[in-house]
Amino acid sequence: MKSLFENETFSSEALRTACYAAYGGADLGEMRENPVHDVEAAFLSLRVRETLAAAAPLLDHPAEPLSIPFEGTRLPGYLFGPDDCGEPRPTLIYHGGYDSVLEEGCFATATAAVRRGYGCLAFDGPGQGSVLPDQGLTFRPERETVVSAVVDFAVKRPEVGSERLVLIGTSFGGVLAARAAAFEHRLAAVSSCTPPSSTRRSRRGRRSPARRGRHRGPGARRSHGGGHRDALVRGQRDGAFGADTHRELLRKTRYHSAADQLPRPGALGTERRDLPRRGAQHRLTEALACPYRHILLTDAEGAGAHCHGGAMLAFHQPAFGWIDTVLTRCADGRN
Repeated sequence: MKSLFENETFSSEALRTACYAAYGGADLGEMRENPVHDVEAAFLSLRVRETLAAAAPLLDHPAEPLSIPFEGTRLPGYLFGPDDCGEPRPTLIYHGGYDSVLEEGCFATATAAVRRGYGCLAFDGPGQGSVLPDQGLTFRPERETVVSAVVDFAVKRPEVGSERLVLIGTSFGGVLAARAAAFEHRLAAVSSCTPPSSTRRSRRGRRSPARRGRHRGPGARRSHGGGHRDALVRGQRDGAFGADTHRELLRKTRYHSAADQLPRPGALGTERRDLPRRGAQHRLTEALACPYRHILLTDAEGAGAHCHGGAMLAFHQPAFGWIDTVLTRCADGRN
């Protein structure tokens, strides 16, 4: 995808936000370099939460704020549904990636889900959204402990179909989802949208800005390919991984997907622009021992940006079609 601005970070975030226009959630904002210690970032984070909380009663579909028990504390979330009848329905459990917040999930996945008759539970886990600055909880390799706590909470809700749960993760959240689904067997399926390469591989051969031929500036990240590397460096600085050194950062970010242990069908959404630079998607599909579908979108379809920024509808159509098929097969007693 062609950059909108010379600054690749701003260009990527602008396109990412603008793509939510399809679901009524587009509004361009500023990406802050250090979300934990930046006063302006803290203010904007609070305003994001307050805005969705105020808007929730006015949405076309129910949006209930949640407080999910987790290891002696609480994780924030929202439960979205097409109506308030209280009948059990297939439900998506959604989490974003490194710099996502649960409010973003309203437009990234939830609105598309409720339009198709699904429920959607979006949440922030350790290292994400308000959980990092407010509670000091950082990302952990054992994401299954987080997802299992969310599933424990979800299956107690009358409107959640406990036999029809699908976990969805985008970007770094795709890595987290693949890892969690290998150990949380109450899920009917898992969808991993554009997972980045392993963090260990990303750090190898890292070149300085001068050797790359441009000065990127502190905290900047590429909109494609190099973004995950730079996000990890930023992650050490802002404390998202609880690491004080590069070595500790590498140790804490070796998220083994355990893809060969996935017992349920999986979907992998990628864009052609990502493939030559990372190859993580190929490694993931090669490791999968379960049935899966690889949804590949391209620049020609306007979907070459990371996580299909600017072409969300183009991804949702095949992705939800796959989910429909998997859940139908589950209902019929087939894998």
